[in-house]
Amino acid sequence: MEKPRRAVVVTGFGPFGEHAVNASWIAVQELEKLGLRDDVDLHVYEVPVEYQTVQRLIPALWKKHSPQLVVHVGVSGMATTVTLEKCGHNVGYKGLDNCRFCPGSQCCVEGGPECIDSIIDMDTVCKRVSALGLDVTVTISKDAGRYLCDFTYYTSLYQSRGRSAFVHVPPLGKPYTAEQLGRALQAIIEEMLDVLEHSEDKINCQHEH
Repeated sequence: MEKPRRAVVVTGFGPFGEHAVNASWIAVQELEKLGLRDDVDLHVYEVPVEYQTVQRLIPALWKKHSPQLVVHVGVSGMATTVTLEKCGHNVGYKGLDNCRFCPGSQCCVEGGPECIDSIIDMDTVCKRVSALGLDVTVTISKDAGRYLCDFTYYTSLYQSRGRSAFVHVPPLGKPYTAEQLGRALQAIIEEMLDVLEHSEDKINCQHEH
C-alpha cells in the first residue's frame, strides 16, 4: 500500500534587531534545497517578526495545508547549539516587535493554559539526531524566550493541539554554516516525523482493541 502524501510546514523568521540576516530563514531555505523524504510535501514560509501577523498566519497555514507537522525555526543570539524547544508559554510578552507593538494582555491566548508541550518527545529526537554523527550539537530547552519565537510556538501548539515543534538555531557562523544548519534541520524533522508516526501507531492500536 502506498503511503499517503503528508504535508510538513516549516517556517523561519525575517530580519529583526541586530539580525539583519535571520539565520533561521537561511537555514529553512537550505532545508528546502535538501528536501524531506519522498512521501512528504514540504512548504516553507518566512514569518515577519510581528505578533499580529503571527496570530493571523499560523491558523491560516493549518487551514491551508492540514499538515502532519509544523516546525518553526528561530534564531537565538545566545544559542551555540541547535536547540529543540519542548513547550510554548502563554504569558510574559513585553518585547516590542518590528511594528513597535506588543500584546496589551502580554499573552498569546487569553485564558489559555500557561504552557503547552509539544506531543513530540524532544528527548528522543535529540538522542537520535545526536547518534547520527552530524557535525552539529543538538540540545533541549524548556524556555523559548518570551519573544516572537515563544509566541509563535505557543500559538501553533494551541492551534494544533501540540502537533508543532520549535527549533532554535545560532546566528550564522556562530559556529555553524547555513549548509550545516540545513542538514541538521533535515535530520531533526525526519526524526520528528518518525517519532510522531510511532506514537500514532500506538494510539491507533489501542483504539482497535
